[in-house]
Amino acid sequence: MTRLMSGVFAAVAVVAGGYALSGFNSQSSLPSNPLVGAAFAQEAEVDTSTITEMTLGAEDAPVTLIEYASYTCPHCASFHNDTFKKLKADYIDTGKVKFIYREVYFDRYGLWASMIARCNGPEKFFGISDLIYKGQSEWARAGGASEIIDELRKIGRLAGIENDQLEACLQDGEKAQTLVAWYQENATEHGIESTPSFILNGEKISNQSYEDFKKLLDAELEG
Repeated sequence: MTRLMSGVFAAVAVVAGGYALSGFNSQSSLPSNPLVGAAFAQEAEVDTSTITEMTLGAEDAPVTLIEYASYTCPHCASFHNDTFKKLKADYIDTGKVKFIYREVYFDRYGLWASMIARCNGPEKFFGISDLIYKGQSEWARAGGASEIIDELRKIGRLAGIENDQLEACLQDGEKAQTLVAWYQENATEHGIESTPSFILNGEKISNQSYEDFKKLLDAELEG
């Protein structure tokens, strides 16, 4: 999924504005205003140090792989439902690779999914992310904003998040604004313009097959 960075925030501002006018009248309550403030997070000084980096693998692994992905990106879902599982078994779980997952926010739906994935802390993050990616074709196509957020709520409840906690996470506008600012900082640093994108020991690489990932990782491990 490829989008110009400048267009991301324009799109966010548009959907946030439309929601501010009409979303509150929905029978199924939407998050109160996560994007109204978050859309302009890049214009304000936001302390992003409060955002937890989501990682897997040994902290001192010789290879670090960062993934930039959006929960609404079909290519990201394909990667997580297939290639990632092989990478995890062969490289991450064996202590060879430290894996870092960083969210990209192309739209409010991806941001809502991220807020649910982060709702139960780092220990549950990747498990909830798996559920979100597995169900992407269903929740992302459920209809309008109300239908989509209801499907995401179902995933949150399936993951064991209580209703009150789930709503508190979704309604946390300050957290949403901070997440967007954090995303922009990271994406600017690494020149991220499409998803999924990867940073392998500091070098940007594109999405590829497991066999091609394996060759790159083995080369790094061999030094």
